[in-house]
Amino acid sequence: MAEHKLIAGHAVRRVRRQLGLTQAAMADALDISPSYLNLIERNQRPISATLLVRLAERFDFDARTLAASEPGGGRAAMRRRLGDPMFADLDIDRAELDEWLASAPGGAEAFARAFDARGGEGAGDNPHDRTAREVRRAIEHWRNHFPDLDAAAEGLADELRLSSGDLIPALADRLRTRHQLSVRILPVEVMPDRLKRLDLHARQLQLSELLDPASRAFAMAERLSGEVQGEVDAIVRGAGLSDRVAERLLRRHVTGYFAAAVMMPYARFLRACEATGYDLELLQRRFGAGFEQVAHRLTTLGRVGARGLSFFMLRVDRAGQVSKRYAGASASPLVEGGLCPLWDVFAALARPGEPMTQLIETEDGGRWLTIARSVQPHAGPIGGVKGRFAVVVGVAAGEAAGLAAARGIDLGAQAMPVGLGCSACTRPDCSQRSAPPAARARIVSDREVGMTPFAFAGD
Repeated sequence: MAEHKLIAGHAVRRVRRQLGLTQAAMADALDISPSYLNLIERNQRPISATLLVRLAERFDFDARTLAASEPGGGRAAMRRRLGDPMFADLDIDRAELDEWLASAPGGAEAFARAFDARGGEGAGDNPHDRTAREVRRAIEHWRNHFPDLDAAAEGLADELRLSSGDLIPALADRLRTRHQLSVRILPVEVMPDRLKRLDLHARQLQLSELLDPASRAFAMAERLSGEVQGEVDAIVRGAGLSDRVAERLLRRHVTGYFAAAVMMPYARFLRACEATGYDLELLQRRFGAGFEQVAHRLTTLGRVGARGLSFFMLRVDRAGQVSKRYAGASASPLVEGGLCPLWDVFAALARPGEPMTQLIETEDGGRWLTIARSVQPHAGPIGGVKGRFAVVVGVAAGEAAGLAAARGIDLGAQAMPVGLGCSACTRPDCSQRSAPPAARARIVSDREVGMTPFAFAGD
C-alpha cells in the first residue's frame, strides 16, 4: 500500500488552544521542537504515527475525529467548492488554499457553510438538490469513513463467519435469532412495485426475486444496523442537518455503509485490495458483492494507520445526470464538477459489463486513472423499463502504478484532457465543446470560425 500522509494541523492547533498551551509547551510535551510543531500546525508537515500516539497518550486526543473536524471538510472539499464557475477568474492555487486553511480555519469553515447554504454550484435549483448536497457535505466531513461502524461491522462479520461459511444463511440466522425476523423471497407478482419491505406485523423482511444475491445480502446486512443504533444516531445528530428528509437520507447512507462493511470487513477487504492490485472483478467474486458495492467501498478506506488508496466514485445515467458522488479522501475536482463527453464514463454505457480504463487530465494539471463500467440495479420484469447507469471510480495517477487496471498503461503518457463541464472548462479549441465557459465573454465573428463555434475571450 502506498504511504499516506496525515495532514491535520488545524486539529492539533485546536487541541493546543483548548488546553491553553503555547507552541513551546506542547512541543516540549511531545518531545519535538517548537519549529516542527509550527510546521505541523501550518499543514506543512504531516503527523507521523509516532506523534499521533503521543498526542493520544498525553492530551487524550482522539484520532478518529480528524476527518470530521477539518474546516470545510478539508482541502479536497474546499477545492471542489472553489471549482464553481463564479470563482473561475480568481486562480486560487493549492499553496494559497493550504495557507488559508492553516491560518484561518474558522474563516474557511464560515465560507464553506455560506457556500453550501446558498446551494453551492447551481444555486437556485430545487430544494431536493440542495438537500442532497447538504447530506454529501456531512459525509465529506468524515471523508466517507466511519471508524466506529467499521469496527462494529468487523466484529459482526467475524461472528457470522463462525456460524456459517456462507454469508446469506448466516445473515438470515442472525435476523431470526437476534431480531425475530424471517426472510422471505417473494415473486414479482406478489410484490410488483417494491424491491424490499419490512413487515413488522408478520415479522418478515420481504425481498423481491428481482434482487441478485449481492443485493439480497446487502438488504439483510442493512437490517442488522439496528445493532449499532447508538452509533448511527450519534452520526446523524452530529451532522446538524436542516430537516428530516436530510436526516433520513444520511441515515440511509450510514446504514448502507454498515451493511457494506459487514459484507466487506475493513481489514480483510484492504488486504484483498493490496494482494490483487485493487482488481474490482476479483474483489466482487471474493466478497460476493456487486461492482457498484465494491466501487463504493473503495472510497471508504480511510482508517488511521491502515489507509487504502484514495478513490472517488460517481454514478451517472444515460442523460449525464449524477446520482451518486463520493470523494472519499481524494482531492479530485471531478466529484463535484460537471461531466465531460471526452471521459469514457459515457462510452461505458454503450458497452454493458465491460470495464473501460482511461488516463485523464483535468485543467488544474491533475492526472487520474479511471475505471468505468455500466451496471443495472436489478433485472426488472420482461418488457419493463430497465435502468442502466455507469459507475466510475478513479484514483490519482501517481498512486495507480500497482493497480491491476494499470497493467500495460504508461501512466506518464499523454492523457485525455477533460473538463468539468463546458460551462466551467476554459480549454480552447475543443471540438466537443457545446457551450462557452460561464466566466468568459463569448466572441462571435462574421469573418472566421474556429474549431468550435463557441469562441470566448481569454484571461
